[in-house]
Amino acid sequence: MLSRTKQFLKQNHYRYEKSYIRPLMTPESVYVFKFGRDSLNNRVIIRYTHTWTGRQRINEIDLRLHKQKHPRVFQSEADMLDYLESHLVEHDEQLSKMKQADDSSESEKN
Repeated sequence: MLSRTKQFLKQNHYRYEKSYIRPLMTPESVYVFKFGRDSLNNRVIIRYTHTWTGRQRINEIDLRLHKQKHPRVFQSEADMLDYLESHLVEHDEQLSKMKQADDSSESEKN
């Protein structure tokens, strides 16, 4: 499950850890996927069921970046990957700008 997501994270040098939860009161199974570069502070929560033929059907994908309270909900893995690609590029650009600003302020102090 989520092989494209795993490939995307490996290509972008993110660590990840996966776990499986089987809730007692609902027929849905839950797959939790934590990822991040330094700390695992991002989560993907996949709620899925099994069809009568035994295949897994994803009902909902929740994405919580940087410990968000309200997740972004996606219906498919492709939608989530499109969002992740655009958001992570913007986030990396912001981090590089912050590092450049810190480096320039430190060089001015010296």
